[in-house]
Amino acid sequence: MDIYAKLKELEIELPPPPPTGGVYSPIKQFADKLVYTSGAGPNSEGAPLWKGKLGSDLTLEEGQEAAKCTALNILAILHRDLGDLNRIKGLVKVLGFVASTSDFYDQPKVMNAATQLFIDVFGDPEGRAARSAIGTNTLPGDIPVEIELILELK
Repeated sequence: MDIYAKLKELEIELPPPPPTGGVYSPIKQFADKLVYTSGAGPNSEGAPLWKGKLGSDLTLEEGQEAAKCTALNILAILHRDLGDLNRIKGLVKVLGFVASTSDFYDQPKVMNAATQLFIDVFGDPEGRAARSAIGTNTLPGDIPVEIELILELK
């Protein structure tokens, strides 16, 4: 399956990759065929598209949109840094952080939106990774979602 054809079929256009927000590498390849991505958020042109916490400032649906946007940003980074998304064999691990109030318990539902996007793009089981959805009190720049990936190359 060609990933770019799949993106076109899904009517998904990759955004410009977000700029690096500090002193780190956006991706790091290791063990020959594994790639680890740094945390990414729902930014566009260096600015957050959403701000705040789930449970007080944002609805579940807004959090899900932020998670999808973050997943697309990760794909844009991978496209830029790997040169070709078709090099990806499959996702290994998704780690999602959701800024939320202490009484918000739907972090997995927020992260389901990113997971579903990865499955839609890469197929199942290739896009269905092991996953953690962690609630946290704050994220950089007051973003509501941050996601990291470990993936395997062909």
